[in-house]
Amino acid sequence: MVSNSTPVRNAPLVVTALLALLGVLLIIIAIIYFTKTAEHLPSFFPGHETNHAGHHHTKHGIAALVVGLLALTGAWMSAGRKKSA
Repeated sequence: MVSNSTPVRNAPLVVTALLALLGVLLIIIAIIYFTKTAEHLPSFFPGHETNHAGHHHTKHGIAALVVGLLALTGAWMSAGRKKSA
């Protein structure tokens, strides 16, 4: 018996695109945290300090990198198709 039904996506395309976009943005933010000192961060970033020369926010960068990679993993997993039984 052959089924004419097409495989259904794991998640809507919008969810996959938003997760991928979020992942890329968070990885860019992580790179900024790793490469800029506290006084050179954009003023809207958490950890922006004007009087702390040479201080890097490594923990913020690690957190942004981990969450970014998790978001990209979620986008990859949601991009697949469900297998029909």
